[in-house]
Amino acid sequence: MVGIVTERLAVADAPLQPEDIVLLRPSDPTLPLEELRKRYDEDGYLFLKHLLPREDVLKAREQYFNFLSPTGVLKEGTKAVEGVFNPNKTADDFPGIGAGAVGMNGRPGDESAAQFVDLALEAHYEEWYAEDFCKHPVLLDFIAKFTGWEDNTMALRRTLLRNNIPGTKPIGVHYDQIFLRHGDPTSVTAWVPIGDIKLNGGGLIYLENGDSVGQEIEQEFTRKAKEAGLTDEEAKNAFNSNMMATGFLSERPAEFARQYNRRWLVSEYEAGDVVLHKAHAIHASTINNDPGNVIRLATDLRFCDSSKPYDKRWMKFYEIGDGV
Repeated sequence: MVGIVTERLAVADAPLQPEDIVLLRPSDPTLPLEELRKRYDEDGYLFLKHLLPREDVLKAREQYFNFLSPTGVLKEGTKAVEGVFNPNKTADDFPGIGAGAVGMNGRPGDESAAQFVDLALEAHYEEWYAEDFCKHPVLLDFIAKFTGWEDNTMALRRTLLRNNIPGTKPIGVHYDQIFLRHGDPTSVTAWVPIGDIKLNGGGLIYLENGDSVGQEIEQEFTRKAKEAGLTDEEAKNAFNSNMMATGFLSERPAEFARQYNRRWLVSEYEAGDVVLHKAHAIHASTINNDPGNVIRLATDLRFCDSSKPYDKRWMKFYEIGDGV
């Protein structure tokens, strides 16, 4: 299912026009696995509606914002699960982790943001997130069956739990293999919105047929690396250093899509939805312009086949400045 989007959406370099965007194709998780695999191979992604129990996702959202509430990030008198940004604060004091505001996963913000950044980082290690949510049995079971990896299904420990205050920097254009370069390009990313996200609320967007574009970019770099006489190890490191300082392909999604004559695939999301995507599927995010000032919260979970080479750098928790 696709459709025309008329609501105004914005990315870092421009508002997206109606002709620039189309809706993601949703899929029911109960469809036959053969059909789901076919869609994943065709599209480079699989947008699963209501895969996770909604109450479990909202519980994690509530725990996250309760954890960060001492920083004053939430509007007084609102519930933690709502995640409404404090209108008496400025976004500068609450920089999001992992949006690419600084290179090589450097520490975002200044001293005024220290408490918020520290707690946002610590949340990655909390049991309610690292164990209960990231290893949710419904998600693990689905991945194991969908991929056919079964008992070889491994959840990589390093995840990115991203908050996105309204109006702050969105995520730049990239594909995940850039950052998972020391493993086979067979990993599966599960992007999980932790709460409802309106169409203009900063959700993830995917480049139309972007998996093939990502593979072309990868092949072109590999060709140049071989011509330059780089070893495989040198090429892995050189690829990241030849991206932008953040590791992204571009900070200008509108321009990037025009360059490849593609549209951006967009959607609103509900708590319980999960989007699986391939290692070369190109994606970014819109600016969070939620009219209710709601903070966008989501996480990137990666899974691999443990019987094949995988990027072992991702087997430890996310740390600021880890360079991955």
